[in-house]
Amino acid sequence: MNAIRIREAADELLLDHARGAASAPVDLLVATHVALNPAARRRHRCLEAVGGAMLDTIEPVATAPDALDRLFARIDAGHAAEPARAMPACAERFPAALRARMPGGVDALPWRQVTRGVHEAALGVEDGPQKASLLRIAAGRAIPRHTHRGDEMTLVLEGDFTDEHGRYARGDLAVADGSIEHQPVAGTGGDCLCLVVTSAPIRLTGRLLRLLNPFLPR
Repeated sequence: MNAIRIREAADELLLDHARGAASAPVDLLVATHVALNPAARRRHRCLEAVGGAMLDTIEPVATAPDALDRLFARIDAGHAAEPARAMPACAERFPAALRARMPGGVDALPWRQVTRGVHEAALGVEDGPQKASLLRIAAGRAIPRHTHRGDEMTLVLEGDFTDEHGRYARGDLAVADGSIEHQPVAGTGGDCLCLVVTSAPIRLTGRLLRLLNPFLPR
């Protein structure tokens, strides 16, 4: 999955959410992403304005592979021509949709250690194979090198991380599948906290870590 495909995948998530076709975990992910990211908020607002929820009733027709990209480019160009105006910011540490899933606060969640410096807490939001959880990576620590048996969507809530495809900070969304092998590393300025939606366990690819794959949850 190259950089263009990653962007297309993120746009497809916005489109599914705008037309009410997102699963519960993806619904939570996109709602949080839109609250934190002004660019995603603009794109999502435009999709809703053109009646995204009605797209299922339209007779399918063939479109160019870059049709969605060109649509968003026109939307962005239109916004650039408008007078600058402030976008509402999320003043809270976490947006409302996410806070509702952890009424006791983030520290009260059932955290478990995944590996040294990496902890995960399930949010109890599932739909078929998809599930949502929080992932906390200690400052400067890395997640073991891996690829994916399914889809993995990672939204940064606090801090930042870097992998082979770029740097991701608060409000940024990274989308990965089985075509991506990477090793996310948290920035040194503080812990990186992410909202993650997965549809299958990861597959470790390091020379020695591959031996652990049979013991990972399925």
